[in-house]
Amino acid sequence: MKRSRIKSVIKEGKKADQVMICGWVRTRRDSKEFSFLEINDGSCLMNIQVIADSSLVNYDEIIHLSTGSSVTVEGLLVESPGKGQNIEIKAEKIGIIGKAADDYPLQKKRHSEEFLRSIAHLRPRTNRFGAMFRIRSEIAIAIHNYFREKGFCYLHTPIITGSDCEGAGEMFRITCLDKLPSPDETGKKDFSADFFGKETNLTVSGQLEAELFALALGDVYTFGPTFRAENSNTSRHAAEFWMVEPEMAFCDLAGDMELAEDFLKYLIRFALEKCHEDLDIFSKFVDENLKSHLEAILNQDFIRLPYKEAVKILIESGKTFDFKPEYGKDLQSEHERFLTGDHFKGPVIVYNYPKTIKPFYMRVNDDNETVAAMDVLVPRIGEIIGGSQREERLDILEKRMDGMGMNKEEYWWYLDSRKYGSVPHSGFGMGFERFLMLLTGTTNIRDVIPFPRTPGNVDF
Repeated sequence: MKRSRIKSVIKEGKKADQVMICGWVRTRRDSKEFSFLEINDGSCLMNIQVIADSSLVNYDEIIHLSTGSSVTVEGLLVESPGKGQNIEIKAEKIGIIGKAADDYPLQKKRHSEEFLRSIAHLRPRTNRFGAMFRIRSEIAIAIHNYFREKGFCYLHTPIITGSDCEGAGEMFRITCLDKLPSPDETGKKDFSADFFGKETNLTVSGQLEAELFALALGDVYTFGPTFRAENSNTSRHAAEFWMVEPEMAFCDLAGDMELAEDFLKYLIRFALEKCHEDLDIFSKFVDENLKSHLEAILNQDFIRLPYKEAVKILIESGKTFDFKPEYGKDLQSEHERFLTGDHFKGPVIVYNYPKTIKPFYMRVNDDNETVAAMDVLVPRIGEIIGGSQREERLDILEKRMDGMGMNKEEYWWYLDSRKYGSVPHSGFGMGFERFLMLLTGTTNIRDVIPFPRTPGNVDF
């Protein structure tokens, strides 16, 4: 008999259907002549109840099954007299695949997030984390569907890179050398004997490569892992995370902001429609206002706010911030939360930042003081998307790189793209995990990644 997933049995099963399921025992309770097993196979939040009567040949083994044990069940779907379920399985045969040891750490109680992180290999078996990673899977598919419907081409950008997109220097070095070379009199290190013949790192972004392809294919996007060697142990940072990065040719900053808003709303709408059962657990146990918060984002236009005006609002707010708002400095998380939560009470797109605080590739505005950059801010999370119109003018791009002390020879290929048929183009990056935090109300990035990589933690 072909195995059925519990999700399809619960949704589509009818009385008198003969079914076979495989899964893990969540609970077991015994009566005089029956044993009641709650079985889950990870396909959905709900368990299915299995009735095992004493006539089964291995009943003596069944009544000793513990939580976490794996089984196969063949039997008949019957009407259930119990609450919260329409059907249950009257077992005709139960196969015991693997018994769980007595020290199985997941018992029928709420465990702390800290404890569950220490057993990340088992936490997907809990209701909350099973739901989280099903949602993660569905949203990943939705991202691909969105860009496919928009006519974008999916691009696989390199994970190993010889350039630093953001210029921050917080990158993981890759080397095959037993000993790193010593710096010469100018401070440079000779990596010519290394595998690639030069210094290489794990990428922090696929943007630069995406730009090159946008100038050939029109609209492209990347979606993959990125890495940052930032020694930060906050709830918002991880050393390995996933980024969604669309890049559009013949697109200005206004078009970039429009796509970012539409993209966010598409994913939230998708989640509310397609993942509502798994989202329910977060509404119940994490944030009771979660769904109304998400619906509020859907039902309002995002405010467009120049950076200069944002700083003015912060300064004149009368609120005491840990970081004093000041023109020429980047907005801090507390500033972003004030703008979205207290002042506008909704999403805000801040744009036209001072060029002194932004990377070299952002297009310089006519005032020669600001760049066509934008950040999408949402209540309680702060920045969730960052993007810009890219600098398509070769002479101005070179001046920017010179002013920032960059070695243009290392970016010869990037500059070439401005020499041969350059066009206005724009893009943005959205941290996948940051979006999942917004979607589920989760406050720690470690709880939306299957196996989080943070300073001092590379287990599993």
